[in-house]
Parts: sequence; structure tokens; C-alpha cells
Amino acid sequence: MPYIIGGIVALVCAVVGFLSGSIYRRKSAESTIGSAEDEARRILNDAIKNAEQKKKEALLEAKDEIHQLRQETERDLRERRSEVQRQEHRIQQKEESLDRKTDNLEAKEEKLAARAKEIDARIEECDRIKQSQMDLLEKISGFTKEQAKAHLLEMLDGELTHEKAVKIMEFEQQTKEDSDKIAKNIIGHAIQRCAADHSSEMTVSVVALPNDEMKGRIIGREGRNIRALETATGVDLIIDDTPETITLSSFDPVRREIARVALEKLILDGRIHPGRIEETVAKATAEVEATIKQEGERAMIEAGIHGINPELVKLLGKLRYRTSYGQNVLNHSLEVCHLSGLMAAEMGADVTLAKRAGLLHDIGKALDHEQEGSHIQLGVEAAKKYRENETVLNAIHAHHGDVEAKSLIAFIVQAADAISAARPGARRENIESYIKRLEKLEEIANSFNGVETSFAIQAGREVRIVVKPELVSDDQMVLISHEIAQRIENELEYPGQIKVNVIRESRAVDYAK
Repeated sequence: MPYIIGGIVALVCAVVGFLSGSIYRRKSAESTIGSAEDEARRILNDAIKNAEQKKKEALLEAKDEIHQLRQETERDLRERRSEVQRQEHRIQQKEESLDRKTDNLEAKEEKLAARAKEIDARIEECDRIKQSQMDLLEKISGFTKEQAKAHLLEMLDGELTHEKAVKIMEFEQQTKEDSDKIAKNIIGHAIQRCAADHSSEMTVSVVALPNDEMKGRIIGREGRNIRALETATGVDLIIDDTPETITLSSFDPVRREIARVALEKLILDGRIHPGRIEETVAKATAEVEATIKQEGERAMIEAGIHGINPELVKLLGKLRYRTSYGQNVLNHSLEVCHLSGLMAAEMGADVTLAKRAGLLHDIGKALDHEQEGSHIQLGVEAAKKYRENETVLNAIHAHHGDVEAKSLIAFIVQAADAISAARPGARRENIESYIKRLEKLEEIANSFNGVETSFAIQAGREVRIVVKPELVSDDQMVLISHEIAQRIENELEYPGQIKVNVIRESRAVDYAK
């Protein structure tokens, strides 16, 4: 019981304490709220006063700004007005100037119109005077206008003939002096530095026999040995009364060489029968093919050229057994190669490319016994097949003038080929073609009007032409020689050059009695 009373008393005390504390806190909060409201009213009043002050300051600044802008605007307006006034003044001056110019132009047009009328009148007067003068000239000269024109043209033609002859002579003289000097210098240096051997070969080969009894063994019983040998080699064996010799005949030089080697081996061995002949021909073929390859490589080394396709090297080796007008084609190709290199060096061209083109220019002659077509076409096809340079292809194609030379190398190869073919002893010429060329020279010369006679002399290197003096003047003689030379160039093929010598002679004969 005492504990319960104590608890109640404690509870009552706690409630009273709590209530008194709450009352205290409430009064304190009310006093705090009151002071906060006072502070808020004070801050609000200060803010209103500051705002009013700033508003007045802003209004003053805005008024100052407006005043400044107004002054600047008025200044700009004044400047623009003055500029407009200046422009108007300038335009007015230009208009006045244009008016003055227009007035001047109108005055000048009036003067020009009057001048044009005056000129037309004078032209009409000149035409009348010209016509009267022409009538007077026709009456005095006895020629009509057309007749006088024809007479003047005839006189001018004579004068022009003389002028043309003089100009041609001067031009030819100057050209000869310049071109001969340069060409002789280049070709002379090239020739003196290149001395190649030459040989004349035929389409037959001769094999020496140890005795005449060997002929019978080569023929064999009922001719079986000689037939087997001819069949295996494709070469004709000519056995006649010539002592201790057999002649091999074939237009294919490689086959002829195989037959010669095989026959010499058979004669040395002594065993001659169809089986042995086949074996020996096979060995001779391999030997000749090896020789062909060696000759091609030798030519390439001698020329100082590398990188040629092996098939082209073999074709070069075949040229060792090929001849043209008695001239060995491989030796000729090497000679052209060296000449081309020397001339290219003199002229500042690519020496290696020139030598390559010179060495390969006749490569088609290794194929013309086996394939259809000219050696030029075959050579171009072979070089193109083995990817030779375009400059080399053009040099091969153009070395006889079949197509236009497109590079200096092609012209050099043309010249080197002509030098190698035309030098003394290089080639033998068929007597019939030689005589035909001489006859053609005289025929061309005799076809011109005024030519009395002509003579091809110095082995076709010169043609002398005698003209009729009463039909050909000295001036016309120069033109005739020029035209004859052009026809010879266009219609004939010849090595070197041909001198055209025109002779005009007048003789007066009388007798003292």
C-alpha cells in the first residue's frame, strides 16, 4: 500500500513537471516568434528601401544611356545626310558629264556621217578614174585585162622558177653542210671503232672424203644409206664426179649443218648403215643445238647485254647458220649492235637499249625458214611474245621502213643496219638485180621532159643526166635534179646514196673558110 501511494505521488509529480515545462517552452517560443517577426519586418523594410534606392539609380542610368544613344543616333543621321548629299552631288556631276559626252558624240557622229558621204563620193570618183585609166592602158598596150594578167603571171612564173631554184640550191647547200658534217662525224666515229669480219656463204656445204671408195659406202646397197641420211636430215646429198667430196644442199642452214656434222662423224666412225645413221643424226642434232645455244650466249656476252629470254638466245644462235646476200646474219647483228651503241653514245641516247635493239633487229630471220611471213613480222611477233621493250619492238618493225620510226633508237638501228649492209665486201649482190637497178635509174631519168640521155655509173652510185639546153634552163636544171632524186628515193631500194648529176651544155660551132 505504501508503495502504491508513493508511485502515485511520483506520477503526479512527473505530470506537474511536464506541464510546467511545456508552459515554459511555449512562452519561450512565443517570445522567440515575436522577435523573429520583428526582425523579418525590419529586413523587409530595409529591402524595400534598398529596392527603391536601386530603382532610382537604374532610372538615372537608363536616362543617361537614352541620352547618349539619342546623341549618337543624331550624329549618325547627320553623317548619313552629309554622305547622301555628297553622293547626290557626285551623281549630278556625272549626269552633267554624260550629257556633255552625249552632245560631243552626237556632234562627232554628224561629222563622221558627213565624212562617210565625202569618202563614198571620192571612192566613186576613184573608180571612174581607175576605169578610165584601165581603158587607156588597154588602148596603149593592146592587151585586154585577161591578156595582161596572163602576161604578168607568165613573167612571174619565170621569176619564181629562178627564185625557187636559188632557194633550193641554198637550202640544199646549207643542209648538206650541216647534215654531212654531223652525220660523217657520228658515222665515222662508229665505223672506225667497229671492225667486224665478213664472210660469204652459200646454200651448200662441202664435205671432204678420205677417198672415193667412201662415196659407195655412203650411197649403200641400192642407195639405202643415202636415202636414210636424206630422210633423217632433210638435206639433199649431191654425189658427182668431183673427187673426194660430197655436196650437201639445203635452204635450211641448220639442217645443212646437222647433216654435215653427222656425215663427218659417220666417215670418221666408218660404220655406215641406216640404224647407225639415225643414231649419228640424233647426236649431231643435239650437238648443233648445244652449239646454237653457245653461239647465242656468246653473242649476248660479246654485245654486253643481259636479261634476254632463253628462247630468244636460241634464236640468236640459229642466226650463226643463216646468211643474207652472203653475209652471216649473226655477225651482221653483232655489227649492227656495236654500231648502234656507238652512235647512241655520240647522240646521247640509251646505249644499252640501242645495242639490244640492234642485236635483235634481224631475229626473225631465224624463223623465216620454218614459218610463213617476212622476217620483220616474225621478229616482231617473237620479241613481243617474250616481252621485249616497246622501243625494241618498234626498232625491229621499222628497220626497213615498213612502219614509222617512233624513237631515236629506231632511227639509229636503221642507220646501223644500212652501214653494215652497204660497206664494201659485206654482201654479194645478184648480177640480175644489179643490172635492173641500173636500168631503172636510167629509166627514171629519161622519163623527164628535156632529158636527152642518161648514164648510170660508178656501180649505180651516180647517174649523169644530159639535158637539152634549148628546153631546160639553168634554173630548171636544179628543179629537175631535185625531182629525179625524189623519184629515186620513192621508187628504188639501194644501200648508201645515189648522186644525181644534171649536165647542161650549149655549143656553138662555126668554120673559118
